[in-house]
Amino acid sequence: MRIILADDHPVVRNGVRMVLEASAQASVVADVGSPAELLDAIEDHPCDLVLTDFSMPGGEMADGLQMLGLIRRRWPLLPLIVLTMVNNAGVLSAILATGVRGLLGKSDALAELPLAVQAVSHGRSYLGAGIRKTLNAAQASGAAPVQAVLSKREVEVLRLFALGFTVSEIATQLSRSVKTISRQKMDAMSKLGLKSDLGVYAYAREHGMLG
Repeated sequence: MRIILADDHPVVRNGVRMVLEASAQASVVADVGSPAELLDAIEDHPCDLVLTDFSMPGGEMADGLQMLGLIRRRWPLLPLIVLTMVNNAGVLSAILATGVRGLLGKSDALAELPLAVQAVSHGRSYLGAGIRKTLNAAQASGAAPVQAVLSKREVEVLRLFALGFTVSEIATQLSRSVKTISRQKMDAMSKLGLKSDLGVYAYAREHGMLG
């Protein structure tokens, strides 16, 4: 099986590559460290599956949801497995809503990767143990997940702002007007009851929206 691997940390890529090639009967045909490099690799290297980190800084696709959405639009049949440190049920649900077939927490990745690759390569979905626990806990608590409260675009804007991007920078990256981004940020804050930019940072950190 031909796999393209993407993560901005070389040590992580090396570890994942070793696991894949040792126990998943896979060959990593390209490993890259940024969203732009990932898109180029998919263009240049025929593959059967893409395994990518959710958050890779740099370039025009600083938010993982934007990157995944673009990949799904360009290559709708290409199976995707995502690794993430996010532990917020709303963001995890938003990732799955892009059409991702496999979703693993980084803490579970090395142990569960072969199972995930096998499942996804046979057309099935796979959620890591940590991911299932987070989603089940949110469902059991009856808490409304972020994506049920905010629109997908509001989630993108709030995440990028919490990651340190300015409204102008977000507008450039998402190809929207500054006015639109400002409105989406304020609408998101209003829906979540956040009164200040500091509140946005604290909410994103406390609710596992970063990473």
